[in-house]
Amino acid sequence: MNDRPVYLVDGARTPFLKARGGPGPFTPVDLAVQAGRPLLMRQPFARDAFDLVILGCVNVIADEMNPARVAALRLGMGEDMVAFTTQINCGSGMQSIDTAFRYIREGKQDLILAGGAEALSHAPLVLRQGAVEWFAEMNRARGPVAQARAMAGLRPDFFKPVIGLERGLTDPITTLNMGQTAEVLAHRFGIDRKTADAYAMDSHHRLAKAQEEGWLDDEVMTAFDSEDGEVYDHDDGVRPDNDMESLAKLSPAFEKPYGQVTPGNSSQITDGASWVIVASEAAVKEHGLKPIARIVDSEWAGLDPSVMGLGPVLCATPLVMRNGYALDGIDLWELNEAFAAQVLSCIAAWNDADFCRDILGLEGAFGLIDRDRLNVDGGAISLGHPVGTSGNRIVLHLANAMKRRGDKIGVATECIGGGLGGAMLLEAV
Repeated sequence: MNDRPVYLVDGARTPFLKARGGPGPFTPVDLAVQAGRPLLMRQPFARDAFDLVILGCVNVIADEMNPARVAALRLGMGEDMVAFTTQINCGSGMQSIDTAFRYIREGKQDLILAGGAEALSHAPLVLRQGAVEWFAEMNRARGPVAQARAMAGLRPDFFKPVIGLERGLTDPITTLNMGQTAEVLAHRFGIDRKTADAYAMDSHHRLAKAQEEGWLDDEVMTAFDSEDGEVYDHDDGVRPDNDMESLAKLSPAFEKPYGQVTPGNSSQITDGASWVIVASEAAVKEHGLKPIARIVDSEWAGLDPSVMGLGPVLCATPLVMRNGYALDGIDLWELNEAFAAQVLSCIAAWNDADFCRDILGLEGAFGLIDRDRLNVDGGAISLGHPVGTSGNRIVLHLANAMKRRGDKIGVATECIGGGLGGAMLLEAV
């Protein structure tokens, strides 16, 4: 029972909405519901036919503990629906699919709703440690003398909170933020500013073309804000007129003044949710479903957090080789665009014979990925990177793009904060 075929039969996501200095219109569960309702409505089976709901989410807000369960209930999937939330930083949305894949492959389940949801604009403001200690002392103070003594310790900076997202994107072991890890890779592989900017510009142009051609219409579900009547029908961080001149004007964000990583060639801080339906062969036959891809295999890898951006190299390479493929046997790649320098460093590492021998144990270079097979409809630089969602989105979009293009084999892969990488191999059906 541990080798049953597993299929991705459908999926949908919200538009990815760029954070603009304050909480966006939707919480993580709001987003999950916005994407889930139209997806479930177009299925030929009842909502309670699922065996399980799994949702990746990193920045869970206080009002939505275990957002998978809250989303399942709001989606009308029944009070007895088991639902749990996964958290592995940027890999959370892919982990939800991988968990579903393994449950179904082993015969434990037949039909699972797996997703990711993130509202980075709702990331909390956090009190400084000194302020926390002061509030605790004030709470313990008994009588006017003790309260006056505690009050004397009040400092103005106690009222200046820290952005929780900034702390969350800083590695606790190396103390490098994610942008600095991209700078490390840019230095190691010689990725210059002009090359990174050119990649970023291309990402925006590719997404703009995909939107114009209608290639995302069945994937991106319109989101409706019932409070103010706003309608959101596309990824709003895309800049169709992005050019090298405007990108060149931006200052380095993490290593001034000579760094290569800028806001223009980095992924955007964004809100969004994505779901896929994962099914066994028995469920496909029972409900008359039409799969868009078969999930063949998956792989996870760990590495030094200071070079976490190379995670795709360490996990996708053994995944591809274990299944009997060479690099040129992969028709399509989705590699999450955390930073342009990070994606370009992965490409360079695969084509570096010394790196592949020393780190991957290969006889020579793995090969050079053709840009015409990589992120063909843009990526996180142009549409955003809602952390708990992105891994789910790249798997869903890989399946849809393979179907549209007539490709046979594809890999979705991503780097993961903390020094991890995740990859998934799909086969068209």
